[in-house]
Amino acid sequence: MKRIFIAVAFAFLAQTLPAQDWAKTKLEKSTRHGEWIDYKSGERTIKAFVVYPERKDKAPVVIVIHEIFGLTDWVRGVCDQLAESGVIAIAPDMLSGQTFSDVDGARKAISGLPKEQVKADLDATAEYAMTKIPAANGSVAVCGFCWGGGKTFEYAVANPKLKAAYSFYGTAVENAEDATKIMCPVYGFYGENDARVNATIPKGEELMKAAGKKYEPIIYKGAGHGFMREGESPTGTPENKKARDDAWARWKTLLKQL
Repeated sequence: MKRIFIAVAFAFLAQTLPAQDWAKTKLEKSTRHGEWIDYKSGERTIKAFVVYPERKDKAPVVIVIHEIFGLTDWVRGVCDQLAESGVIAIAPDMLSGQTFSDVDGARKAISGLPKEQVKADLDATAEYAMTKIPAANGSVAVCGFCWGGGKTFEYAVANPKLKAAYSFYGTAVENAEDATKIMCPVYGFYGENDARVNATIPKGEELMKAAGKKYEPIIYKGAGHGFMREGESPTGTPENKKARDDAWARWKTLLKQL
């Protein structure tokens, strides 16, 4: 089935986010069904991009939390690749309803999003996934990259119904109380050359182990922060490309467990 796009006015994306023509071109060639959708989070309207796998039975849903750059073409491409792996992927635009004149404005806005709003928007996304998508089987997991990787860990704390969490170069859980609230396994994907984020891994491992929780971080040799995106870019380094390929191979295996 050819991809069907619903026209949505996201002019600010083209104005403020890094050009990713390579990601857009790849996405446009996909045969899977992807579309823009709207749903409510309290009084706010959330816009999200969802892609469906080609399978005859119902599928689990993975919520995709974007980077600090916002809901870019690359993030939408990740949704398509997740659908290729057999799951329904839904990426909410955490800046829904906002526009910015430059990249810094968008990044600052994402960095400054209130935790309560982020949780409410992700809750609304999870609710939509569980109740409004007829092709979904009721299982919901979460993944995120960079800023979204940290929010992935936070949402694992906040939502006990999640089946799994996949944190890509995001900061780990920081206190014992939060660790005890995590009900799903957390799988971490990290680049070796990312000391800022990797410094949070040992404490995260200690807290999760003490709480009897499953946390499996893997550090990819020679890779930097953002290697999933950079490894897919035509200008990506060999180290980032290998890390990206290895991480996808691991992730596809884990997705089969949903």
